[in-house]
Amino acid sequence: MKLLFDANLSHRLVQMVADLFPDSIHVRNAMLAKASDDTIWQYAKEHNFIIVSKDIDFHEHSLLRGFPPKTIWIRKGNCSTTAIAELLRNNAEGIKRFHSDAENSCLILI
Repeated sequence: MKLLFDANLSHRLVQMVADLFPDSIHVRNAMLAKASDDTIWQYAKEHNFIIVSKDIDFHEHSLLRGFPPKTIWIRKGNCSTTAIAELLRNNAEGIKRFHSDAENSCLILI
């Protein structure tokens, strides 16, 4: 299971959760830092990524288009990158179940 971190999240998250989510990348490493949401969506779909974002746009994409790709919507206000990494770590088992879930397209983490 690979995560694709959106531009609104720190690129440092890739290394902070690499032990749990290997092969994850940040949009800037995929040369998508300034890409449209549609381009990021298509990239994630083609390369089997789950998109992780603090932006509602990908959640809305998942409601309209279904999946793949799946999305994780981080619903925390201003917080540190460490807090986001901890949120992902604390929910790693749930994220793994979500990845295998045949019905849900978006996981909301608060």
